[in-house]
Amino acid sequence: MTNEASQQRQHVQHVQPPQPPQQTRGTGLLLAVLLGGQAMANVDIAIVNVAVPSIERSLHTTGGQTTAVVAGYTLAYAILLSTGARLGGMLGHGRVFLWGVGAFTAASLACGAASGPASLILARIGQGAAAAFMVPQVLVGIHNHFEGQKRARAIGYYAVALSASAAFGQAMSGFLIAANVFGSGWRSVFLVNVPIGILLIAAGARRLGAERGHGAQGFDGWGVLTFSVAMALVVAPVVFGRDMGWGPTTWICLGASVPAFGAFIAIERGVSVRGGRPLLDLGIVARPEVAFGLLSQAAVTATYFSLLFVLALYLQRGLGKAPEYSGLALVPWVLAFGVAGPVLSRIPRRVGRFSPVVGCLLLTMAFASISWSTRSERAGDDLRLLALLGLGGLGLGTTFSGQIANLTAAVPVGNASDLSGLFNTMAQVAACVGVAVFGTLYFTVETRATTSAIPSASSAFSTVAASLAAMAMLGAIAAYLSVRRPMESAGDRSPSAFNPDTHDNLTRDERKRASDERSRKAIGGGVGGADSQT
Repeated sequence: MTNEASQQRQHVQHVQPPQPPQQTRGTGLLLAVLLGGQAMANVDIAIVNVAVPSIERSLHTTGGQTTAVVAGYTLAYAILLSTGARLGGMLGHGRVFLWGVGAFTAASLACGAASGPASLILARIGQGAAAAFMVPQVLVGIHNHFEGQKRARAIGYYAVALSASAAFGQAMSGFLIAANVFGSGWRSVFLVNVPIGILLIAAGARRLGAERGHGAQGFDGWGVLTFSVAMALVVAPVVFGRDMGWGPTTWICLGASVPAFGAFIAIERGVSVRGGRPLLDLGIVARPEVAFGLLSQAAVTATYFSLLFVLALYLQRGLGKAPEYSGLALVPWVLAFGVAGPVLSRIPRRVGRFSPVVGCLLLTMAFASISWSTRSERAGDDLRLLALLGLGGLGLGTTFSGQIANLTAAVPVGNASDLSGLFNTMAQVAACVGVAVFGTLYFTVETRATTSAIPSASSAFSTVAASLAAMAMLGAIAAYLSVRRPMESAGDRSPSAFNPDTHDNLTRDERKRASDERSRKAIGGGVGGADSQT
């Protein structure tokens, strides 16, 4: 055996040293607490979209304020996601999780008690920030407290919690609003988090509160600051530009975002050169398959979150549907999303690597068909809409599952955590910008539509759906560019990973251990994974 193969075998053996769980008693309750926190944050991403029309009527919000209620959450979540993961390692994952749950509960109470648009937007930003500290600790907590088959089952329950909470959140939101418990109306979709959060803190305080971190691991404060400023300079003018008449301030802010992003990139490169830990490791984007893969995923993520927002407005304001119908309408999408992963796992890798392209094309077909159906006055065909939404969910699930597999295969094991942070942050940034851009487009077209043949809401929704189809097609092009050439092994680029010339010298168990570690880090390497899509 060559020296290079021996070195790689040693690397595989040190990828994941044995880490027995900290305790074995009461792990069922502990898992319920962790998954409860994940589900609570996941539900709140979707649940507010169904409540948006009711919020609009109650608080008399403008289009920009309505958009900010949704985008404010994802903006704070995107900016602080990597920071939350870093703080978990510094201060203790369990403790940061409980702090996140507490802050999320308090912010939910503030949302439910909001007296006007400004206070609601600020509370939603607080919710997003709290979720960014809570969610990254979930998979790490599962890894720290479970091992062997128990860990595999726990991760299986985690996947179920993601899918089920998304579907449940969509369905529950409409019924909560319609029930109008104690006259709370839309406020109940936020207030329901308060007793849940209190129960989670009480149940997890003893086990999770005792965890300690590893001390200072390097905190990229300047990176967080410049990234926050740059994102705010993009999102704020897009969200509020229409309300302000697209005046000079809007364009000044958008122009200022360019040097702000330039400063952020320069700071991140400087941190890397000095041997520190940047907020986002931008070096891995230099690989074309990674860059185009991330662009493709960002494009389709933007379409999904935009659809969540405008669909509720269209169904309730445009078609006069009840909130519970609006909540149930997207359930086919969520359920179809969950089908793609198990199906793709049975497809040979040489074929499966093209699945993101196929998924984006399915998504394009779904959005284009929705646009045509709406404009051709078939808006009242409920079964047609539900079927097309199911097709879109299948397309998004196919893209997501295939892209995860492609991206994790493209980077060395040591960079998997960096890829995870970049993947999830870009997904949330895309969600925030997508809601801002396509939400503004919806309100603009709805206001300007004057034709009597097509109602204003139908015209707006059709226009947005057509735009989302174009965005999904751009995602398909980027996905194709990421796989048009056979993917190089990550080992070709890094001496610390596998090389095709020596990979066969490793035993099957050693290859499996390294593959499992790559997947584990990419899914839960410090930053929440699949929750950004469901």
